[in-house]
Amino acid sequence: MAQKARDGYNGIEVNYKGAGNGTNRALERQHEEEEYMQDSMYAYMKPGIVHFKAYPEVALGEGPIVETLRKICEDDFWMAVEVGWMKDVKVRDEARMVIAASHITVAYACQPAMFSQKLNVNHLDPAERKKALNQIRNCIHEAYQLGSRSVNVFSGKDPGDAKREEAKKLLIDSLIQICDWAKEYDEMEVHLKIFDRDVDKQFLIGPFKEALEIARVVRAHYPKFGLLSDLSHFPLLREDPAASVKLVKEYLVHYHIGNCVHPDNKRHFLYGDLQPRFGMEETVLDTADVAAYFRTLLDEGLLGKEKRPIVSAEVRPLLHYETSELVLANTKRVFKEAWALA
Repeated sequence: MAQKARDGYNGIEVNYKGAGNGTNRALERQHEEEEYMQDSMYAYMKPGIVHFKAYPEVALGEGPIVETLRKICEDDFWMAVEVGWMKDVKVRDEARMVIAASHITVAYACQPAMFSQKLNVNHLDPAERKKALNQIRNCIHEAYQLGSRSVNVFSGKDPGDAKREEAKKLLIDSLIQICDWAKEYDEMEVHLKIFDRDVDKQFLIGPFKEALEIARVVRAHYPKFGLLSDLSHFPLLREDPAASVKLVKEYLVHYHIGNCVHPDNKRHFLYGDLQPRFGMEETVLDTADVAAYFRTLLDEGLLGKEKRPIVSAEVRPLLHYETSELVLANTKRVFKEAWALA
């Protein structure tokens, strides 16, 4: 099993077996590693895809939602699909039936509804925060209609040093309200996705250390609250995946893989949080990095036969020659090879 992997965003090697793990630890894990090599990745996780990224034409809650969702559901590589805003209740109902018929696990993400309206759950203006919370409540209702047992949420814009602590308090208050609403829908899980602080989204959460502060408070109120870590956001946060995962592992329940351009390469036409395909020239993450991420999650006990969490790819076609199908094929190959190398 690969014990080291290239850190594609800073050029150094990172020991993905974790700080302080020496020879004794490696020997203790030898039997488990041999077992991993023999087992399918499906025994340890549910490989998934973010629908509205793979097919960006549906990202605004309209377009060929059912047709594209059906393509994912008909592909038995995928054990999970993450869907978003579907404005038309008839479309939503047909999507629900396709999902149910395919025996796929569904998760709901609030990004399409929230990003398109520039809504912020930690806005300092009470009226703006109320608008954001009302939309999240509608998203929870949609998620339930679609058969999802979880909803992905996130913080809003970081207001800067002077107002950051106030914004954190507002975020916690908003998350507690969201959790209370989720509880009404058969105790739906609430997953807070961690974004960048100063590159693209510029969200409050933000660094993993601060995500931990929020998670401790909200989990104490609602046991079905957890964190979502995205591989492509570690470079944007300038954080080491192994160290950051270890820091918040008690609260991690959901995972994304993806790619990005180095945050210092500001002149690149794909600079930011744009989710390019794996292996694109001048991007920082590829198969070896995904393998290292899988190894970190395995070593921390976050993937396993008892848990089998959703691990979704968030990638999209960005260039003129790229199709959704081409990017999906790329992603499936990365999943397979990375697991073999983990």
